[in-house]
Amino acid sequence: MTGARRLIVGISGASGAAYGLAALDLARGAGVETHLVVSRSALLTLNQELGVQKADLDGRADVIHPPADIGASIASGSYPTMGMLIAPCSVKTMSEIATGVTSTLMSRAADVVLKERRRLVLMLRETPLHLGHLETMTALTQMGAIVMPPVPAFYALPQSLNDIVTHSTARALDLFGIDTGAVKRWSGLKDGLSENG
Repeated sequence: MTGARRLIVGISGASGAAYGLAALDLARGAGVETHLVVSRSALLTLNQELGVQKADLDGRADVIHPPADIGASIASGSYPTMGMLIAPCSVKTMSEIATGVTSTLMSRAADVVLKERRRLVLMLRETPLHLGHLETMTALTQMGAIVMPPVPAFYALPQSLNDIVTHSTARALDLFGIDTGAVKRWSGLKDGLSENG
């Protein structure tokens, strides 16, 4: 990979657009170059959940790629990256990746990451799950992806929704070896709470 500290961040149309924005901000703070792909559905979710318009994304990433630009740099395995984080990841996006459908830059970039044996992390936002979802997640895991639903870490004693989003996103970035300094690390049970014997 020639040592490139370059991460692809995808934001799909699933609920939880804040995870994608947090990933961009945390990665930038850690000195990582970010390449952003936002699906058309994600633009609707960003506006609905956060009041964010397409123009507001300018400056949030080092490079923003149009979702239809399958000729972009990140669509080629010869372009070195650390991998790709899709935050949040919709079932539609997950399913496209699992079946090798590469009709958009989001799924093409993810496919490239898998074929190059780079890290692909999917912050899947769906619940409850039916058998088809579970089988798709199994297939992706067998292909080398990591499925990481954003589950709150209550041991970190979050005080706000932002705390929850930041912690989950920083843990996802941990999987790329990116230490943002934003994770409240587990250090064992508090004194007097552990059982002896």
